[in-house]
Amino acid sequence: MMSNYKTGGTAALIKIAYRNIWRNKRRTFFCIAAVGIAVFFIVLYSSMIDGMIRNMHEVVQIYDLGHVKVVSSQYEAENEYMPVQYPVASSASQPYGKSWKELASSIKEIPGVRAVFPRISSLATLQESTTKHAVLWGLCIEDEMAANHFNLTNRSDGLLEGRWPESGTNECAIGRVFAHKSGLSVGDRIPLKTVSAQFSDKIWNPVITGIFNFDYIKYDEQFIIVDIERLQRLLALDEGTQSLVIFADNEKESGVIAAEVRNILGQGNVVTEWRDNYWVAMMEMITPIYTIIFLVFLIVASFLIINTVVMIIHERIKEIGMMGCLGMTRAEIVKVFFFESLFLAMFGAFAGVIAGGVIAGIGAVYPIRMGDMYGNTFSEMPLGNAIFLGVSPFILIRAWLLGVVVASLFTLIPSLKSAFVEPVEALRR
Repeated sequence: MMSNYKTGGTAALIKIAYRNIWRNKRRTFFCIAAVGIAVFFIVLYSSMIDGMIRNMHEVVQIYDLGHVKVVSSQYEAENEYMPVQYPVASSASQPYGKSWKELASSIKEIPGVRAVFPRISSLATLQESTTKHAVLWGLCIEDEMAANHFNLTNRSDGLLEGRWPESGTNECAIGRVFAHKSGLSVGDRIPLKTVSAQFSDKIWNPVITGIFNFDYIKYDEQFIIVDIERLQRLLALDEGTQSLVIFADNEKESGVIAAEVRNILGQGNVVTEWRDNYWVAMMEMITPIYTIIFLVFLIVASFLIINTVVMIIHERIKEIGMMGCLGMTRAEIVKVFFFESLFLAMFGAFAGVIAGGVIAGIGAVYPIRMGDMYGNTFSEMPLGNAIFLGVSPFILIRAWLLGVVVASLFTLIPSLKSAFVEPVEALRR
């Protein structure tokens, strides 16, 4: 093969390199394993990060902002207190806001808008419960449950037992964690107190008709779901609403829809796109940091290949001299050793992608239950209890390319060392 490599050109050099890597199978195995392990963790961590980001987007969209959210500017200034006295589009002539149905009708005319829902959140004090505080969450329950999968794991409405409250009734549904902590069940009543838009105390005693499990700890342990019409009457809001949540056919169009909503509602209201959420924006900012961490993994793994190539050059010094005597140029000798490194990197990256892809594929079906492992540690972050790993061709191809490119580039320097071995001097050793 050595005698006719000139005829075959680069293809012959590649063939020589491929045969050379199997001359020491144990050494080859360790090199492949080093790169493979690094690429495996790149796939695994990339899938986990992708799954966390998708879960965060889903939580923010379903439970908080939709794709676009509208509140009054006064509410936005005091939103941590969940004030109900500042409804959307309120004015001096309409202190409790326009009818949400009137506002929703105008917004639904915007191209790309799938649904518009009113929502009200009001702080409540519980009078006869071990759990002393909760949030009353007023929804158009039937429409909301049909439009969204509130249970993030099972992709359902999340109802565990009983039924959802009916429109206009003194009924409510509570989360499974709330029910467990307070010892309540379907059929019990919850005496509570809240404050209306007129700053008067409102005493309410709704009956529990259902228990839900959204697999989102914050809502499962703190929220009481009630019909929005009943909550409007309780809070003296007439047909006004604290917020309007808008869902788009395509989340990528949320910016255009937000601009149209601002034009329709005018000043006095704050229109927020889901991408403006603090946690969503932060995750987008720190994602490049993970890429740097991945590169560090690969560079460390590449050192094994670097050491191996250096050892190969040292052990095969006479062979390098013979290559030169047979007419191979320095560039061709470098190519042989570089192709050997490239093969090691390609095989290692491929093994890592396969192993990582299998594990990520399992994680895409069977979620990692973050809440079970860490309890309520991450309750402030908009993350569901169950995180499904995100696996895609993009993640796998990117990991493979990172493994091959980084490992190959870092072995180019020791490969160049072979070019400076003088044939005559090499044969004397």
